[in-house]
Amino acid sequence: MPVENATVTADSLLDVERTWKDRLAYLWRFLWRDRGGLVGLIVFMIVVLAAIFAPAISTQDPFEQNLRASKLPPAWDEGGSWEYPFGTDSLGKDIFSRVIYGTRVSLMVGLFGVLIASILGLIVGAIAGYVGGRLDETIMGMVNLILSLPYLLFVVFIAAVLGRSLLNVILIFGITDAPIFARVTRGEVLRIRQSGYVESAISAGARWPRIIFDHILPNLIGPLITLATFEMSRMIFYEAGLGFLGLSVPPHEYPTWGNMLAAGRKYLTSYPWMATFPGLAIMFTSLGMNLLGDWLRDVLDPRLRRSRK
Repeated sequence: MPVENATVTADSLLDVERTWKDRLAYLWRFLWRDRGGLVGLIVFMIVVLAAIFAPAISTQDPFEQNLRASKLPPAWDEGGSWEYPFGTDSLGKDIFSRVIYGTRVSLMVGLFGVLIASILGLIVGAIAGYVGGRLDETIMGMVNLILSLPYLLFVVFIAAVLGRSLLNVILIFGITDAPIFARVTRGEVLRIRQSGYVESAISAGARWPRIIFDHILPNLIGPLITLATFEMSRMIFYEAGLGFLGLSVPPHEYPTWGNMLAAGRKYLTSYPWMATFPGLAIMFTSLGMNLLGDWLRDVLDPRLRRSRK
């Protein structure tokens, strides 16, 4: 018997390994056919690697000032130097190094902001959709009230009240973006509650924690992952907006793309590279996240997969 049990366990592990290999192979084929998704994944990986290996990639200390080298053009322009590939700002700081280090702030704000928003929205939306009744009306009334406010003005107001810090920016985006996740979660929970397997589980006497965790939550992963990619792109964009307004992370703590845009605005006509490269970094990252989100939506939605085939 022990030998037979060991054989069954080994066969089960092989079956699981083959299943994962088949799934990865399918995802790779689907990704290769969707060139936009492939470009988005490559762009996203470039940004992530730049954030992780920023000390090795950057050519200078992002905070070091060298007034003798201030306002240098990019290396390929006349008067430029490969010591400062993207040129320098008005204080002689290396723009290339500051752009590379700026990926860390953008990714931290996007990743942790989406994580907080998705957890809060998942809890609130699941409770509202599953319980229903007056609790659902109360929760969704508050959600709709928050969503009716102009988002950028709402974020700017909270940032002005709380003050400038990386933690405050992450909390601001995490809390203000939670209603979007709550609305999507509630809609999916209402749809899934009417499915046959949930009704069968209720008829079999399953308790509500088991129904939520075993039957409802696994079906929410796809829509929430897709939404998270788009919201992460929005958070990166709005963080740059807060930095441009002087309400994001202080410049002496972390270099951010928004702060660089604000500093280079006054030199836009005479030294355009000061604002051009951080602007291109924002566009590059947002484009990659949106393309990756489109691909994830197609992969995780069976109806879209069938239509594309």
